[in-house]
Amino acid sequence: MADTLPDLWILVTLAAAVFQTGRFMLQKYLATATLSAAGATFSRFLYSAPFILLGLVAYLAFSATPLPPLGPGFWAHGLVGGMAQILATVCVVLLFKQRNFAVGITFKKTEVILTVLVGWIILGEGVSATGFAAIALGVVGLLLLSGGAEAKGFHLRDLRNRAAGLGIASGALFAVSAVSYRGASLAVQTDLPVLRAGVTLAAVVTMQSLIMAVYLRLREPGQIRDVWRARRVAVWIGLTSMGGSLCWFIAFTLQNAAYVKALGQVELILSVAASTLFFREKISPREAAGMAVLIASILMLVMVA
Repeated sequence: MADTLPDLWILVTLAAAVFQTGRFMLQKYLATATLSAAGATFSRFLYSAPFILLGLVAYLAFSATPLPPLGPGFWAHGLVGGMAQILATVCVVLLFKQRNFAVGITFKKTEVILTVLVGWIILGEGVSATGFAAIALGVVGLLLLSGGAEAKGFHLRDLRNRAAGLGIASGALFAVSAVSYRGASLAVQTDLPVLRAGVTLAAVVTMQSLIMAVYLRLREPGQIRDVWRARRVAVWIGLTSMGGSLCWFIAFTLQNAAYVKALGQVELILSVAASTLFFREKISPREAAGMAVLIASILMLVMVA
């Protein structure tokens, strides 16, 4: 599929990055204004689930396409991916409370190299030597950003703080979710990428909404009420989440998850724009240098993929 549609995975991955940046901006706002990290995470799944389910039903009805059968491993991959994404999103929202928006997204981007490792372990998928070099170049960009605005050189002690721990944890968990989602979508027995993505997304988001509702009811019962009260903003989290997730799932169906996540580093450029234009946060020269290296890695990856 990736050979017959060489450009589609690139287009949908770029669209996913745009949607995801918008969604994280809204979650940062809610997490700092009204909701806990878990509440902000729940809002993403709760308000996207109805749109996703209705969209899938409409697609099946208007295309006169039957619901495809699900192959072995679908539910296992979907559950693992869904749980990993919940935990990863909580880590990112907590991270936004520690560092500015752009730096928070940067730490999250450790998922790129981790996706390569997880994809190799779980699905047996690797990347070419040139593709791995492009990903490694992106990691260099991350190292430039990891020490903060005043850092000199690269030091492991920069990774000991709470922000770095949350960022790396989110990267590892997002890597697990990405590879698991690819495994789930490939288990949907149809040749239509959009239908594969829609079925997988509908199943996963439904599971995530139920899991988060039970958790909040038991551990943070007041947050369910607060999520409802924040619906005027949270509904947009749902819409951007639906758009981003659908695009990610289509991309994972068409292409190796490692390549998809590597191209998704363009989200970092978007996050810097959001950080400076909307949150009025400053970007240092060192951070700008890291951005330049990441852009180079993205261009290199697109050329070799």
